[in-house]
Amino acid sequence: MTVRRKRHLDAERRAALNLAYADLTPEEIVDGVTSPLRTVLDCARRLPFDEALAVADSALRAGDVRKTELVAAAACVRGRGAAQCRRVAAEATAKAANPFESVLRALALEYPGLAMSPQRPVTARGRTWHPDLVDESRRLVLEADSWEFHTSKDAHSRDCVRYTALVLAGWRVVRFTWEQVMLSPAYVRDVLAELATWPGVAVAP
Repeated sequence: MTVRRKRHLDAERRAALNLAYADLTPEEIVDGVTSPLRTVLDCARRLPFDEALAVADSALRAGDVRKTELVAAAACVRGRGAAQCRRVAAEATAKAANPFESVLRALALEYPGLAMSPQRPVTARGRTWHPDLVDESRRLVLEADSWEFHTSKDAHSRDCVRYTALVLAGWRVVRFTWEQVMLSPAYVRDVLAELATWPGVAVAP
């Protein structure tokens, strides 16, 4: 929570909050809370990169913040956390489908050998698919598989059709569960580090 400098909060309230003090302009306050842009910038400065990227992606996806204004505002940030703020702004995208996918992309960004793009269209077996993350140079797909969207029989059937189509078209598909990404990131990093050593392949026109 960001509050104005010199505002007094009792010890009990301070203990329950992760506080940041700042001089806020009238434009940065909407209905008594920080504006969406200010909130994204504060999160980008202070949260771990993966959480900050998920917040920024969500704001862009919801239309609460525009990419151009986020990049411009991040460029003006100074002091502690400024570098990460600019990095979050540069990598943020409205294309990310959900925070789970954003966190997986944040982990992949740790490996320069990988170039994962969210929801890039891929044509396979006469249909256009939009996998969660795509590295076209490696014909590599990362899927963030959540029980929330994969529990029904029809959803499972669609997933199988998509995965089969991608594999038959020469794509290598690697799947991660929510628990693996959120609770066992060391495992995910180990897999991503190995994937980053894979050679690129020729991309079909």
